Amino acid sequence: MKDHDLCNNLKQIRLRLGMSQQDLAAIAGVSRQTISGVEAGQYAPSTTVALRLARALGCQVEDLFWLNQDAPELEAIPAQDFPREMPLRLSLARVGGRWIAHPLVRENAFRLEMIPADGEAICEADAPTLSVKLLDDPEKLQNTVVLAGCTPALSLWARAAEMWHPNLRVHWTFDNSVSALDRLCRGEVHMAGMHLYDPLTQDHNVSFVQAALRETAAVLINLGSWEEGLLIHPANPLNLKTIHDLNQPHVTIVNREKGSGSRQLLERSLQQADIPFHAVKGFDQIVHGHLEVAQAIATGKATTGVSTASVAKAFGLGFIPLHQARYDLAILKPYLDETPVQQLLSTLGHRRVLSQLAALGGHDTSQTGEIVASIEPLSPLI
Repeated sequence: MKDHDLCNNLKQIRLRLGMSQQDLAAIAGVSRQTISGVEAGQYAPSTTVALRLARALGCQVEDLFWLNQDAPELEAIPAQDFPREMPLRLSLARVGGRWIAHPLVRENAFRLEMIPADGEAICEADAPTLSVKLLDDPEKLQNTVVLAGCTPALSLWARAAEMWHPNLRVHWTFDNSVSALDRLCRGEVHMAGMHLYDPLTQDHNVSFVQAALRETAAVLINLGSWEEGLLIHPANPLNLKTIHDLNQPHVTIVNREKGSGSRQLLERSLQQADIPFHAVKGFDQIVHGHLEVAQAIATGKATTGVSTASVAKAFGLGFIPLHQARYDLAILKPYLDETPVQQLLSTLGHRRVLSQLAALGGHDTSQTGEIVASIEPLSPLI
């Protein structure tokens, strides 16, 4: 009789070991028909048969068989960019007392390898919430911190923190500075990383956070400062030296999307040099992220583009400095009382993290871990 509650991966393990059904049957001391029936789920093996199969395959019984119990579910709020009406893998975190679902798609599904999912769901059109079928222990989800930002240094920091706090989980969503701040305002993330410069105040990030949050208290904690500039081929065949060289006829750039600190720097530098945007070949050729800029230069797709000295070093490219930027983490003050957030922040000033950041090249860690600004709610107009 077929047991609908009992699942097995007997066939997958057998094939991985290069064994036929007859081979496994001979080693386990059962008939080939028994192997075929178990693999097809036509009947549940006895304890004796299950033990023989596990011993023959060199694994535990639990590795072969498990009960298909109904997976627990919970209601979550989809992040703004959650695709609709299609089954998706997702990451879950509790932010501000609400479960937030982040889709594992595009660059947020991969770093160096595929990211395990916390659950799966279909977000119906215009639905304010979605029902998530959990794929992991619900208790683990409570210890999740969500970071939004563009620098690969966030991933480096996150992995180091998870090593020191085994129960901590850090989910990094790849967003430019403005997008990360928008996510913080919508209550989708705990921290937003940014490197936006305000020429009027001659300061980084503060005025942008004040304008975006307005009625919410927050702090800015420094991750580091870095050199931003033009990435170029290491041989520099066109002899590029300054921003003024970008309007040469043989120079082609790649640009970043609106809202990124790199695009902000490029536009500000061109304006200061009195170079119209349309005079720069490739100004409308958009790539997303520092690594895509470097890849475009390294593969000859473009002559130059704005990124950081650390990215130039990692790709073996030349670098023309333009600006020293401060990269800060914007965090709502209530989140500072949450244990996972405290665990993550406690590692930021650790010498091993500082050494890792410094080793990237072009990073100044003299303020890393310090609160560089406290943002208070704007007073209501009377």
